[in-house]
Amino acid sequence: MAVKILPSADVDESAILGDGSSIWHLAQIRDGVVLGSHCIIGRGAYIGSGVTLGNNCKVQNYALVYEPAQIGNGVFIGPAAVLTNDQFPRAVNPDLTLKSGSDWEAVGVTIHDGASIGARAVCIAPVTIGQWALVAAGAVVTKDVPDFALVAGVPAKRIRWVGKAGIPLEAVGENRFRCPQDQSYYKQLSDNELIAE
Repeated sequence: MAVKILPSADVDESAILGDGSSIWHLAQIRDGVVLGSHCIIGRGAYIGSGVTLGNNCKVQNYALVYEPAQIGNGVFIGPAAVLTNDQFPRAVNPDLTLKSGSDWEAVGVTIHDGASIGARAVCIAPVTIGQWALVAAGAVVTKDVPDFALVAGVPAKRIRWVGKAGIPLEAVGENRFRCPQDQSYYKQLSDNELIAE
């Protein structure tokens, strides 16, 4: 299946784009990006140098994914979400000379398979978002997010568990939870660990 690139998109010739992927208006894909198959990069989105995305990812309009982010399969990054890459941001050195690329070390955000980042959420590198986790719209993530966690707020904290369908789980007793949509079951092993049964 052919890759679809809109004429107004800016895609570096060194980027590797998987079959069936679509790059929409004004999106920028930098050098060394590896994009899996059937990905959608929305209008005005930015994918930084060397970022990797798995298969079946959606990066919505105006999201910013700065290098060296690592994105798994089936990840959703909502509109205007930001994945940062600088722990100690400054435009200048202590002597007020402009910083260059060699004056700082980029650190990335890692997002595991099936996770979703809500609209206008900010993930402050270096953090890891667990598989099937859900970051609420507008959240600011400053700590790692466990698998299946729903986090919200500033700073983001776990408020619920979610299943693979993205729906908050219902407690059924004995540290077990059920998805109301697909009836799958999960077990809580600790305050920060949930597994699918």
